[in-house]
This record gives sequence, C-alpha cells and structure tokens, in this order.
Amino acid sequence: MKIIADMNVLIRSVVRDDPGQALVAAAILQDASLIVITVPCLCEFAGVLRKIYGFERSVVSAAIRALPAAANVEMNRPAVEAGLSLFDAGSDFADGAICHEGEWLGGEMYVSFDRKAVTLLKAQGRAARLL
Repeated sequence: MKIIADMNVLIRSVVRDDPGQALVAAAILQDASLIVITVPCLCEFAGVLRKIYGFERSVVSAAIRALPAAANVEMNRPAVEAGLSLFDAGSDFADGAICHEGEWLGGEMYVSFDRKAVTLLKAQGRAARLL
C-alpha cells in the first residue's frame, strides 16, 4: 500500500505516548510500500514535537533527517532541507519550508512580522523583509 502519512502517525511512531496507536502506526509504516510525507505534515510534526512534547531542537532535527533514510519514503527533499536549515539556525521549520516553496512558485521576497525568521533568511542570502 502507498500511504500519505498524517502528522499524528509520525508523532505516535516517535513519541509512543499511546501504546495502541504506536503499534498501529509502526505497523502501517512498516507495511507500506511507499510513505509520502508532505511538507505541511513535517511543519506540524516539528512544531508538535517542540511545543507540545518539549523535544530539544537537535532531537527534532535528527528525527526529520532520519525519515528520508528509509528507502520507501518520498518527500520534497529540497523544501525539507530548507526547513531544516532555518530550524537548525533557531527559527521554525515551517519558515524555511515556506520560503523555499514560495521561491519555487515564483516569489521573490519573503515578508513576515517574524523578526527571527527574516534575520536568519537574510543571513542565508535570501530576500526577506520584516514588516
């Protein structure tokens, strides 16, 4: 079966705070011939692990980096790398992924009220403006 994993499936497989759901999540992930993990799913995944479960930034980053190591996982790797680049620098994973996708779609300037995201994107040489 080719599946599109929701964030809660990934959370259960990592956190295992609900033993029943953790077993179901592990089984579906193990049995899938293809696991598609979308960028919005990873944005939620990173946010929940940090804000709800209090995982350290390095642990969240390592968890996301481990996902594409599986032969049956498909994701937008350039967007994931952009998200991780900003996340590892201290911003939200979503900010880097959003900027990458926006550039891919033809946008030229990332605009935000988020000072940290804008500062980090500028440091990476990306066009960004604080509103």
